[in-house]
Amino acid sequence: MIALRTARIEDREAIEALIARSARVLSAGFYSDEQVTSLLRFVFGADTQLIRDGTYFVGHTDAGVLVAAGGWSRRRTLYGGDVMKGAQDPLLDPTREAARIRAFFVHPEWARQGLGRRIFGQCLEATRAAGFGTLALVATMPGEPLYRALGFRVTERVDLTLPDGVTVPVAHMVRPVMERSAAGAGA
Repeated sequence: MIALRTARIEDREAIEALIARSARVLSAGFYSDEQVTSLLRFVFGADTQLIRDGTYFVGHTDAGVLVAAGGWSRRRTLYGGDVMKGAQDPLLDPTREAARIRAFFVHPEWARQGLGRRIFGQCLEATRAAGFGTLALVATMPGEPLYRALGFRVTERVDLTLPDGVTVPVAHMVRPVMERSAAGAGA
């Protein structure tokens, strides 16, 4: 059984390893090796602001091995870890702006076993309690099927051009907090 808990700063190294493993294996067939390498270099990585805010969750085995991570944010940043963020990350206004769903990664050996859905359930309850009415995210192509199953819809497809010139297709997605998804992860 996988237990969920709020991430701690001391989890950072394990989160980084989980992200790298998840991205390299689960992106196969969606992104090239060059695209994944560029994402890991310039975008993916632990976001310590999420951890400090108490809005990032991890799933771990009985032995304490991290096998899933993901969270939400009440801050302006829409995606990316510490490696790409500036010093400022202002708070959002829940009456006018969408909470962010952020940085979901699952270890390949634990993929498609409901861990992302469980973490999303925690995020959904927390965003509701914080007064947000809408959720927004930027989905990578491997993540889009999960988010669709959770009731998100694509609002825009864009090509993200990274600092090394590599282009990566992503999708901006939204959903109301109170929506009930077809897969049962709703309000």
